[in-house]
Amino acid sequence: MSIDVSPGPANPVWVQRTGVKTFSGHNPRGAAVQIAASGVEGEYFTPGELMKVALAACSAVTAESPLARALGDDYEVEVRAAGATDTAERRYPALVEEFIVDLSALDEATRARVLTVVERAIDGFCNVGRTLMAGATVDLTIKADG
Repeated sequence: MSIDVSPGPANPVWVQRTGVKTFSGHNPRGAAVQIAASGVEGEYFTPGELMKVALAACSAVTAESPLARALGDDYEVEVRAAGATDTAERRYPALVEEFIVDLSALDEATRARVLTVVERAIDGFCNVGRTLMAGATVDLTIKADG
């Protein structure tokens, strides 16, 4: 198996080593993020933090349309995600997510409807959250030159 890093339906990403325990992650559109192992000083994300960012970002992006319809295009939202590592199992056994949005301008009925639509959208269409909930298989291939 070979992963093509050009744009396409698989949405490839790749990580390159930049130094001792530091890396940069890339996509074909030119975006980059700095990554490091836990404990490395500096402005880096750890891989676990990036997983939580992906979860929070997916929820925010998925909720964009219903919130913009209800609140207008200039609404503000903050989505937080957290979860501690189980060091013995080397995994995150549970993640929590918090969606912070001001719905005070809406009446009770509209507020309840918007919350229902947002929750259904995230539950049904946030592919990161759905993948984490269902689990995913990972097929690792190591290509060693020489």
